[in-house]
Amino acid sequence: MASGTNKMEAKAALDRFKTEVASELGVNLKDGYNGDLTSKEAGSIGGEMVRRMIKKQEEQMK
Repeated sequence: MASGTNKMEAKAALDRFKTEVASELGVNLKDGYNGDLTSKEAGSIGGEMVRRMIKKQEEQMK
């Protein structure tokens, strides 16, 4: 059961991260369905999330 709890916590953390990044980029995310976003908006959120995760990992490896 702990595995399920960890997955839920990880998903919640990623959702918070996504919301934070979207807010900083000026993209309006709603809870639930966001099918009205353009590909450019959705891609900018995902791309920035990846950039930040890579940067954090690189800093930890130093």
